[in-house]
Amino acid sequence: MVALHTAIAIVVVVFLIIKMKIDPVISLIIGSLYLGLAAGVGFEKTVEAITKGFGDIMASVGLLIGFGVLIGSLLHATGAFAKMVEALLRFVGPKRIPYALTAALSTIFPSIYVDVQVVLAAPVARQSAPHMGRNGLALMAGALGCGIFCGYVFVVPGLSAISIAGLLDIPLGQYLLFGIVLGPLTALLTTFIFSRMLKLGWWDAAKDEGSDSGAVNEDEDVEELEAHDEAAAETEPKRSPSLFVSMLPILVPLLMIAFGAFMELFKMNNEVIDFFGNANVALFIGLLGAYGLARKYAGLEATGEAFSNGLQTTGEILLVTGIGGSLGAVIKATGLAKVLAGLFNADAGAPIILSVLLAWFIAALLHLAIGSVSVAAITASGIIAPILGSINASPIAIGLAVASGAMFALQVNSNFFWMFKSLLGLTTRGSLKSMTTVTTIASLISLPMVIAIALIA
Repeated sequence: MVALHTAIAIVVVVFLIIKMKIDPVISLIIGSLYLGLAAGVGFEKTVEAITKGFGDIMASVGLLIGFGVLIGSLLHATGAFAKMVEALLRFVGPKRIPYALTAALSTIFPSIYVDVQVVLAAPVARQSAPHMGRNGLALMAGALGCGIFCGYVFVVPGLSAISIAGLLDIPLGQYLLFGIVLGPLTALLTTFIFSRMLKLGWWDAAKDEGSDSGAVNEDEDVEELEAHDEAAAETEPKRSPSLFVSMLPILVPLLMIAFGAFMELFKMNNEVIDFFGNANVALFIGLLGAYGLARKYAGLEATGEAFSNGLQTTGEILLVTGIGGSLGAVIKATGLAKVLAGLFNADAGAPIILSVLLAWFIAALLHLAIGSVSVAAITASGIIAPILGSINASPIAIGLAVASGAMFALQVNSNFFWMFKSLLGLTTRGSLKSMTTVTTIASLISLPMVIAIALIA
């Protein structure tokens, strides 16, 4: 009965978010309350599990998420990311820009929220597309889409990456070491495969590019994006730091975390290395750098506005992440882990593969239903966390499997999908043939790599 009530709770959460249009925060709490009470946890212990689960995950990743969002918001105020995409175009040329763009989006940009990334990168995609032949816009759209989400789920400090690591208790340095390879590799391979599909006739510019009357609330979306662009133009700094200096608030923390992880791996760490390799300390140093750059180049007023915007975004993300932890705590309190442990008794390689496939499938199914990569990743991690101790696969492999599945087939129930469509100037069909296609490919290509990691990690 515990497994049945857990399934019902997940279906209830999905139904409330999709059909009833209820915010994920409220939906996840309702699902947690139902599960605790229906599974016999009891009134008091259900509330205790919800609050403890929220507190535990906030202790793990609360500061990391806040620092990461604030760094991105402050660097956006300095014009750093606009300069980055312009530099890519200048240095690699239009023919190689799809690969350069997807590599940059999946490695350097993950500290920014995905909506900001697409606003920044879309103009580069559209401007360089005419120089790349008749399928140029399609290729750039695909490179942009897969780069954003490969970074978002695989690469620290991508918000989904941090959330997955926190919920599954994976050391952030370990997640970084695997993700920094898996993320860009998946993005580059996806872009290459998508380019081959385009050569085989996947794209029809007459039907896939241009206005589409079938979009939902498209006029409102376009007006909102135009207002956003005007506001960005008004707040754009008159001068900005060099490209290298602009990237330091992101590069320095990543190097600090990676160095600490390597030292721990080779048993060469000490108290000082552990302190500076700590992800909270590293990202705080990055935040100080971003704040200093914003104060110098954007001014006090723009810095304050960027900081406030970052805090607002942080609050929304923290609530969803924390309540994902609450759901996991309630599932743990029901004793479901003991019920599921029997599914993973054997000691051969097959259960490891089965565990990875299960984690991937749960995340993919949630994403298809909910339409949010982050909510799918957080919810799947919360569901899987209580049973980690009963399976043979390492936590890092399960975390990467959740990340891989959470990307699967981003489509029309996602707000990002419509934003992407409007900014790139595609039809709904064109967005499905680019955004939905590349996230599906990226999810499927990364899965065998995750299985390989599971078998050796």
